Amino acid sequence: MRHRRKGRTLGRNPSHQRALLRNLASALFLTERDAEDEDNAPKVKGRIITTLPKAKEVRPVVERCITIAKRVLPSMEEAAKFGTTADRNTQAWKDWRKSDNYTKWNQAMAPVVNARRRAIRLLGDKQAVRILFADVAPRFADRQGGYTRILKLAKPRLGDAGDRAILEFVGVHDRVRAKSTKPTFEAQPTS
Repeated sequence: MRHRRKGRTLGRNPSHQRALLRNLASALFLTERDAEDEDNAPKVKGRIITTLPKAKEVRPVVERCITIAKRVLPSMEEAAKFGTTADRNTQAWKDWRKSDNYTKWNQAMAPVVNARRRAIRLLGDKQAVRILFADVAPRFADRQGGYTRILKLAKPRLGDAGDRAILEFVGVHDRVRAKSTKPTFEAQPTS
């Protein structure tokens, strides 16, 4: 019996489930990268197609990652004030390391580093975490939640007829509803 046991097993053991969710979540973030020249470039940025139960399971993982990244945006902005643009191991960089700004930068960056480590534990992919913190989290800075949407596709998967779904970020491919105009009828001349 599975009394009060949360989540779907998806026909896998627990370690396989975690690996599956990590891969799906990181794949969603990796679709946001600039990959025009690559042979496996995503067709649409911010969108993956998977089965409906998998999409419903990976959605909380993606939203949790975005929330973690979003909470440290003020710390990232504060750290940018005290940071330097000098290259590593140059004299300007060494002088900055000895200054008081380095200590302030270090204190401001501590929550950011912690958040990145938490995101790496959830996603398992450093490139996906870079994209999450650089591109995705600032985009949702004003949004309180609901960063993704699941759209069920009409055609099932070939082979096993599994229900397919699109998991995508909100705000990128939103449909704009156009209000229809009320038709006007011109008076016909009577002859």
